[in-house]
Amino acid sequence: MIEEISAALVVNGLILRGGFVFPVDEDAPHIASGALAKSVLLVGQAGAAPWPHFLRWREQQPSTIANPLDSWSRQVIGDVAEAFGARAVSPSDKPYLPFQQWAVRAEGLKPSPLGILMHPQYGLWHAYRGALLFEDEIALPGPGEPAHLCDACVEKPCLKSCPVDAYSTKGFAYQACLAHVRGGNGEPCRSGGCLDRNACPYGTEYRYPPDIQAFHMAAFAGL
Repeated sequence: MIEEISAALVVNGLILRGGFVFPVDEDAPHIASGALAKSVLLVGQAGAAPWPHFLRWREQQPSTIANPLDSWSRQVIGDVAEAFGARAVSPSDKPYLPFQQWAVRAEGLKPSPLGILMHPQYGLWHAYRGALLFEDEIALPGPGEPAHLCDACVEKPCLKSCPVDAYSTKGFAYQACLAHVRGGNGEPCRSGGCLDRNACPYGTEYRYPPDIQAFHMAAFAGL
């Protein structure tokens, strides 16, 4: 079944991002029947593969549609869930589900200094768009222990490129970042994405093109 689900997702540029079986003593989320889920498969992207599919879908939607990428992801993943007897969930669902923790468990990744999970192949250029919850146990190989590239990165350019030092060892200065992006000096960030993220030397072949980064930055800043 894993191969069939992967094939159903890849036609829209999405990929399976691992999964796991919930321990019997864990308060797992519910499936549509009301029973507790026994397995979860994470769905996401590597690089910009979903973008052409999303743009074609968006052309058919009202220009005022809110959160279009979330809406597209829900539709695509929801269709796959229906086809395979799963419940689709999204990172933006409320109450929020622990997607970051699930991702760590599924792929064995660790956060970068920017908070984005560092992938040994994709670097910072990947995302989780949703998950599939199943009533049955789905056996998957464990993630192993991939190398955490940030441990080998001495210079940490991701902490030195932002003009307002939004990221530091103290965390993310949200208000400083937001004010800069919206302000007169924020055009490089608005048009080309986060300077700190772009400074990371890993996974650059998967880096989102400027138009995609501008889309995400506009959503972040409410522009």
